[in-house]
This record gives sequence, C-alpha cells and structure tokens, in this order.
Amino acid sequence: MQLNWQQWNRKAQTFMLIVTLIGIIAAIPLGISRWGMEQSANSVEFVYDYKDLVQIASYQAHPQEFIQEHLGKMKEAGIETMAVFESSLEELSWAGRISVYNSTSLNGINGKLAPVNENFTYVIFAGSREESVLRPLIESAFEKWGIVVRPFSEGDYSGLVLETPYEDAKLKLMSPDPMALQAIQDAGLAILPRLSDRVPYDENAVSELISSYKALGVKRILFDGDAVKGFADNEEKKSLYTFADILNENGIGIAAIENSKPQKGIGTLGYLLDYNVTRIYSLSDVDATGMKADEIADRFQLAVKDRNIRMFYLNGAPMSDITKSSITNSLNNIYESLQGKDGAIAKIEKWGFTTGTAEAFDARTDMTSWQKALKGLVALGAVALIALLIAAFVPGVNIPVFVIGLIGSAGLYVLSPSVLEQGLALGAAISAPTLALIWAINRVKAHTVGNRRAVGGDIETAANVGERWIFPGFAAGRRLKMAIALFAATSIISLAGVPFVFGLLNSIKYSLVLDQFRGVGLLHLAPIGLTALYVFLYTGDSVLGNLRKLLMMPITVLWVVGGVVLGAAGMYYLSRTGNEGQVTGVEMIIRNLLETTIGVRPRFKEFMLSHPLFLFGLFLALRYRAAWVLFIVAAIGQLSLVDTFAHIHTPLAISLIRVSLGLVLGALFGLVLIAVWQAGEGVWRRWVAPRLEQVRRQFKNGE
Repeated sequence: MQLNWQQWNRKAQTFMLIVTLIGIIAAIPLGISRWGMEQSANSVEFVYDYKDLVQIASYQAHPQEFIQEHLGKMKEAGIETMAVFESSLEELSWAGRISVYNSTSLNGINGKLAPVNENFTYVIFAGSREESVLRPLIESAFEKWGIVVRPFSEGDYSGLVLETPYEDAKLKLMSPDPMALQAIQDAGLAILPRLSDRVPYDENAVSELISSYKALGVKRILFDGDAVKGFADNEEKKSLYTFADILNENGIGIAAIENSKPQKGIGTLGYLLDYNVTRIYSLSDVDATGMKADEIADRFQLAVKDRNIRMFYLNGAPMSDITKSSITNSLNNIYESLQGKDGAIAKIEKWGFTTGTAEAFDARTDMTSWQKALKGLVALGAVALIALLIAAFVPGVNIPVFVIGLIGSAGLYVLSPSVLEQGLALGAAISAPTLALIWAINRVKAHTVGNRRAVGGDIETAANVGERWIFPGFAAGRRLKMAIALFAATSIISLAGVPFVFGLLNSIKYSLVLDQFRGVGLLHLAPIGLTALYVFLYTGDSVLGNLRKLLMMPITVLWVVGGVVLGAAGMYYLSRTGNEGQVTGVEMIIRNLLETTIGVRPRFKEFMLSHPLFLFGLFLALRYRAAWVLFIVAAIGQLSLVDTFAHIHTPLAISLIRVSLGLVLGALFGLVLIAVWQAGEGVWRRWVAPRLEQVRRQFKNGE
C-alpha cells in the first residue's frame, strides 16, 4: 500500500511539473500584451502648481507682472500645464483680487472701536473687474453653506460681508479663480484642475463644472486631499458612478499620485473610467530648492523610464535666505533642471519619449476572453508550483496538497479574485527561488556526499574531523565548470517564478498602483528562511537527527554574538527593501556610474553581494561542507530575480535588462572571488601550511 502511494506521488510530481510548465507558457502572451501596453503612451507632461506661483509672487514688488513673466518662462522651459486648485479667500487675497478683514481689523483701519458681539468677514474687491467676476463666485459658494452674504461699501471700494468668522471663511472652497484660468490660457498653457471631496456632492453643480473644464480644454483631473470627488457621498448617492459618467461623457481622465497612500475611491473610479489614469510624480518644494538641477533631471529620467511616470507635478515656495538677505524661490532651478543638453527633457527624449499632454496607457486588452482563459492556466500552474515546494519539505503529500490548493483557489476566486491572484503570485514567487536552491543543494550533495559514499566513505562516523568537512576532490577546473553550470541552472529555475507574477498580475490596475501587490515583505524573507531550514535539517541522514543535533548544541558566547550579528544584518536587509530603503554614499556613486554608463542599474544586492557569493559558494561547496551555508546568502539574489518583476510599475523591458546585468556582473565578481581564493589557497599550501606543520612538529618534539 505504501509503495503504491509513493508511486502515485511520483507520478503526481511529474504531472505538477508539466502543469507548472504549461502555466509558464500560458503567461508569455500575457507578458507580451503588457509589453505592448507599456509602449502605448510615450508623452510626458510637466505641471506647475499655480497656487505656489501666486504665493511666490505675493512676496514680489509687482506680483501680477511677476506671474505673467514666469508663465511665459515656464512655457519656454517645457512646462505645459498649470495645476489649479479650488479657490479660497486666502488664495484670492494672495493674487491681489481681494482684501479680507475681520470685524476688528477693518474697524481698526477706520479708527473705530471693534463692534460688540460681531465677528464677521469683510471682503473688499480690488476693482470693478474683480467684483464682476468674483462676486457671483463668492456669493454662490457661501450661500451653499448657509452663510448670510450681503453687500457693503467702504469709501470708493465695494465688497461683501460674510457673516462667519474669517477662520471659518478661509476654509470654504469655491470654483477656481476665472481670472487665473484666463491668464493661464492666454499664456498658452493647459489646465490641470484639482478637486476635493470636502464639499457635499451636487451632481448638477459637478456636471456644470466638468463641462466648463472641457470647454477650457482640460484632459485630466488631479484630486486634492485623501479622497476622490464623490467618495464621501457614494454610499448614499452612488456619486462615484455618476461622477465617472460625467467624466466619461466629457472625455476627461484622472491622475494618480505616486509614492503616497492611494486616495480613497481612486481604484473604483479608475475602473469606471476604463483606467483613463496617468501616474504623476510630485517634486516637493523642499527638493525643488535643495536639490541640484542635474539631480532633479536624473530623478525625472528614472521616473519616466523605470516607473512608467508620465506626469510631473512641480511645487515651489518662497524661501527666506539669510545669507542673501532676501526672499528667494526655486523657479530658476526648475527651469535649469528641464532645459539644456543635460536637462530632464533632453534625457527623456534620448529614451524615445516626448513632452506634451500625457496620455493613459492602452487598457483595452486588459481582460479579454482569451486573457482570462490563459490566466486560469497560469493560476493552475501556480498551485502546482506551490504544491511542489510543500512536498519538498513534507514528502508524500503531492496529491492532497494539490487538490486542497485547487479547492481553496476556487473558493477564494468567488470571494475575492484580486486576493486570489495576489496570493498565488506571491506563493509562486516564493516557491520558484526556494525550489531552485533546494535543487542546487541536492546536486552539490549528490556530487560530494553521494560520491564519497559511492566509494565507501562514511562521513558521519569518520574519525578524522577534516574528512567530514572536506570532500574527495574534483580538480579546480572541473569544480569551476560545475559551479558555473549550477549557477546558470539555478537562476533559470528561479526565473520560472517570473511568468507567474506578470501573468497573474497582468491587470493595468497593478501597473498604475491602483491596487498594490501585497506580501512583498514575505517574499524578501521566506526563501531565505526556507533555504536555511533545508540546509540545516534536510542535508543529513534524517531531519529528526539533524534537529536533535541542533537542539543539543551548547550555546556559547560566540553563538550569541553570531546571533546578534545575523539579527543586525537581517534588520539592515529589511531596511533596504522597498522604495523607502536608504543607500550608502559609496553605493550611490556606483549606482550613478552604472546609470550613466549602462543606462539601466542592476540591483546592488544582486551583482555586488548575493550572486558573487553564490557562484563562489558553489565552487567551495563542491569541496568544503562548511561552504553550504553560503546557499542561504544566495537566496537573497535568487529571490531578487523574481522580486524585480514584482515591481509591476516598472516596465518589463527594464526589469529584464536589470536582471540580466545583475547575473552577468554578479558572475564576473564571483569569478574574481574564486581566483582570489585559488591564489590564497595556493599560497597556503605551498608556503604557509608546510611551515605551520614544521612548527607543530618542533613543538611536539620539544625542540
């Protein structure tokens, strides 16, 4: 009975290997489709925050002339668009359209005492044109909030009384300043409106506003705050759906901000807009001032080619510079970063991009019927791959694990297809590099432990300790060839996890980061832990025997120190993962050198650490048992091969080049380590070891 079950499990293992291969093949057309999508939008748009320009201008001697001058300079520098917020009394005051007072300050100007029991807001218009344009805007906005608005005059000026304190009045948002919109259009610049969800949703008012934006040539909207327009009222009014209909009718898309918490409702709205979404990178006012122009240009170039960014949002602010005894700003630094042969525009044009109005990626083939069918095969292959990993640690469970995986996947698909595809992608991403390293360990074991036993050796009971750790020799040249072959084969097996990642996560919502691939932190740890488990427990005669030995080992100070060092190394490794990881100055120099010479930067931990140590470790492991511990370090590089493609917002072409460069450079550095080791080993055998042996004999003979 047991023999029959083992036979069935072996057949099941072969079957799952075939299913895994089918899943890999099925993922290739999905990858080709994504590749095409990533080439469908090559126009890059630069946007400046108009409110920041107004604020900077408010510190100038002639604010209006300053604004007009720099609108022209921005156009010349390559900035195509101005971002315009919903206006407020404060912003209108900065622009010189109105003057705003509370009851106390207005009466103080007139030499009167502050009125008793009154704390109103007084708005005085700068002129008749400002009054004719802005009076209806202000009256409509404040009356919607139930605030009494009435006219008043002061000398030759007229204005409005808003029966609410100024602290409350300045928080109320209105439609964008019509005079600012006209000035922007007159300068030949496009408009990117910023809408908030702070005002109760009014479908008619929103429809009228979006129609007016269409008349102004608006192509895209960016949201202000932590939610998209209509999110707060969606449960009651289905406002996200009506808002999406309004945007679709007017042919207007939206922008999603990179490296920030997704705004509430943006995923749903993006889906309703058929993913008419463009990712936008925001350069803060601090970076605009503190970074050098060439550094800003390099950052923009990387964002375009490495992260599929198609819009840049430029911020600015007035700065008090004590050394210059003046108020400064970052405008000239921004112009310099964009222009010239080393500017951002020239850099991105070298990669085949152009400047202009940003377009959304083509998502029409995102989920066609044939893609859904192929995705089902990819999911089936992922289940098989995960089952193979579990069976590597718990032999004989191939069939039940695979069946349970199929049933669980079917149930999860009904509950949440997104969770299913992410879970299977994560499981496959962990399984492939782990299985690759298990295969490599077993191959080394077959060439060393198995080879010694074949000639009658007994590693476990050898009297000479050295015989337990040094295997019968292959020539150095033979070991080198075997190590290179194992390095290449292991990397190929690890890369088998890549098609499952881009095949299961082929929806454009992942490329636009409207839905985040979760669990990447587990991907950074699981293959390392599983490889360590296999090295220490599964490479001897029995798992229980190895576990007993580990548990019986005495804990020394050296072990404690080693544990602290490993813990610190692990914390540093985790701190390096993700977009927030910090890099050293030396690494930054190497990164910039690779970026400028090659154009695509391989991952530092691959080509400088893990890949070289893996090849070096394979070479040593074919002779020295202790070198097997380097397989654990190798797991970092092997999982990184898959993790590189888990950055879905990075184009497939860039990820492919990055991985290839990492493998080639890592192998070269590994060969250098082997050469150094061989030279050192030769010196040891020829000169050092004989002299130490001579000293040992003299000491033994009492000389």
